[in-house]
Amino acid sequence: MQFRPCIDIHNGRVKQIVGATLKDASDSAKENFVSEKGAEYYAALYKEHGLKGGHIIMLNAKDSPYYEATRAEAVKALKAYPGGMQIGGGINEENAEFFLENGASHVIVTSALFEKGELSFSRIERLGKAVLPERLVFDLSAKCYEDGYHIMTDRWQTKTEAVLSASLFESLGRYCDEFLIHAVDVEGSAAGIDEPLIRILKGGTAKPVTYAGGVHSLDDIRRLKEMGEDRIHVTIGSALDLFGGYLSFEEICRMTR
Repeated sequence: MQFRPCIDIHNGRVKQIVGATLKDASDSAKENFVSEKGAEYYAALYKEHGLKGGHIIMLNAKDSPYYEATRAEAVKALKAYPGGMQIGGGINEENAEFFLENGASHVIVTSALFEKGELSFSRIERLGKAVLPERLVFDLSAKCYEDGYHIMTDRWQTKTEAVLSASLFESLGRYCDEFLIHAVDVEGSAAGIDEPLIRILKGGTAKPVTYAGGVHSLDDIRRLKEMGEDRIHVTIGSALDLFGGYLSFEEICRMTR
């Protein structure tokens, strides 16, 4: 298990939000924490601690009046830690190269994999021509419904027909280097990990997987380590002391070395 740190940017500010409350129409969300520090501060801190594979998520839609401020903040972070962080949020075949050229190790893609709620392999193949698979991360963030965990797009606001399963991981794995999974039901809640989702991830793929959502204690991390047989990486947001929480960043670094 590795600790994969995060930087979430909304309306040009580093924040921690409750994921399910994000609304594009008003650029609003329930906020757990709004930082007085810029994104580059956190990127430099992660670099200092030798933490690689963390992710920057831009939480504004491209037509938002805040998008340019959010993108500018993200680029500052990439330049503070070139080659050390991944970036996601509205990434597609047209803009991926911009972020790679500005220091991203990988680009993270969700919505661009879908068309009208269905996985589009023609889109995925076009994306693969623009970005090498070894620099692609597929974000398959999911929410639980009666028939399984459906992948959510558009900053976790739109349900797709795709359900997380080993066969889905297998079909997508040849197009990317890693997977990132936000547990949408508990994202930003610091209320505990989504164990049924983690069970799906455990045997889903041999590719690296990072889990995000609900981590609020050292026991959560130990449980994830045990359930994932030390193969599932973890990111921590609202519960981390860097973002106003009570879990020590330094202790998490030591625990996941």
